[in-house]
Amino acid sequence: MREIWTAAGGDPAMTIAISQTGSGALPSVFAVSDLAASSVACAGLAIAELSALIGDPGGHNVPVPAVSVDRRLASAWFSTSYRPVGWAPAPKWDAIAGDYHGQDGWIRLHTNAPHHRQAALAVLGIAPDDATRQTVAATVKNWPINALETAIVEKGGCAAAMRSITAWQQHPQGQAVASEPLVHVETHPLPASEPHKNANSPFTGTIDRPLAGIKVLDLTRILAGPVGTRFLAGFGADVLRIDPPGWDEPTILPDVTLGKRCARLDLRNDHDRKTFRALLAEADILVHGYRADALERLGLGDAARRALNPGLIDVALNAYGWSGPWRFRRGFDSLVQMSSGIADHGMKRYQSDKPTPLPVQALDHAAGYILATCAIRGLIKRHKNGHGTCYRTSLARVAALLCQHPPASPDVVSSPPFAGLADNDYMQATEPSGSGNVQRLRPPLDIEGIPMRWSLPAGLLGASPPAW
Repeated sequence: MREIWTAAGGDPAMTIAISQTGSGALPSVFAVSDLAASSVACAGLAIAELSALIGDPGGHNVPVPAVSVDRRLASAWFSTSYRPVGWAPAPKWDAIAGDYHGQDGWIRLHTNAPHHRQAALAVLGIAPDDATRQTVAATVKNWPINALETAIVEKGGCAAAMRSITAWQQHPQGQAVASEPLVHVETHPLPASEPHKNANSPFTGTIDRPLAGIKVLDLTRILAGPVGTRFLAGFGADVLRIDPPGWDEPTILPDVTLGKRCARLDLRNDHDRKTFRALLAEADILVHGYRADALERLGLGDAARRALNPGLIDVALNAYGWSGPWRFRRGFDSLVQMSSGIADHGMKRYQSDKPTPLPVQALDHAAGYILATCAIRGLIKRHKNGHGTCYRTSLARVAALLCQHPPASPDVVSSPPFAGLADNDYMQATEPSGSGNVQRLRPPLDIEGIPMRWSLPAGLLGASPPAW
């Protein structure tokens, strides 16, 4: 907890305001529930710090509200935040996504996106109509896993060979990630000749709704960034999510669009890019999860964003880190678990015959709460000194954090999982989600006098205009 909080620039002494309820752990050889409780608590502490400043903009003697995190509910939110009422969600994974045994080890194919599926099948030489788990498995077994990983990535797809923790530590990308901080922080003072509307501006929120009036431009998709911006929406932020035409992720929309308006823009199109620039100029916070060079290629790199909005709080996520040979590589939580040794270590400790990942996509969820913590602390810094701030973290660096902290119980492998969720773990009222009615899990945070609630239900992508 302290490591996450200080990485975002927080005063370590403030963590005394955090308490924890609940007990137990998700079944894993890693401290997944510790990571869940810690990352959620840090985001909550940032909200509490902001609320105290709103109560006393001079930041003198207003105490920071107490923050309590429910360890059990935090762990549950790392899986899914809702249960459907009268309908069944679509499968979370494409039919051929998953782990396969090659000539010399295991490899994971990530094929949820149509173009990633096409890339993998093209490398394997399998026609789309012939693609089944059986045909893919029969072909993959003839490939060396590193060669197949490279071929799929070069084709524009997503795959990860399973490595041990030691092999990852010796890999050039693993070494690059190990040398990075959990959060890169860059402060950009405003030129005295260029005052900006956001610099030293009074807070628009209230003590109990501290992010009210804050404009968040959300350029993120599955899964970390949307978790972070969902948290911001839970305390009043106006979150506008932007997706390209044709993109959809129906299996997780009831989770990740909660509290947001969702619009579409094609940033390769001059007209839409002009619209995006106008939105960016008015934003307080930008959260983006594109590959490290993607916005630069669109003429929207770091310098261009600062020129448009010098006081912007710019928060970004990358899959494999911000340095090293893989810094531009596509990646997802499940792939980083394979690359970084997490799946291999779980397999060995459980004495399994196949990769054993974390019980939830903990890298994504923890990274999301870290992004939210950084965004809120950026608002606090801007209020105090007028600076814009850039924050960067990565799934691979969160994986390193998890690997550095063993579980609290050395016998966690044999510890029982949490008891199943009960009816009283959910809100009584149902809410629409765009896919069907749902019951939402109770919030995992209790911040004194500051309810975590969402003003908008979850919905479908592209349902709103691209406007504040």
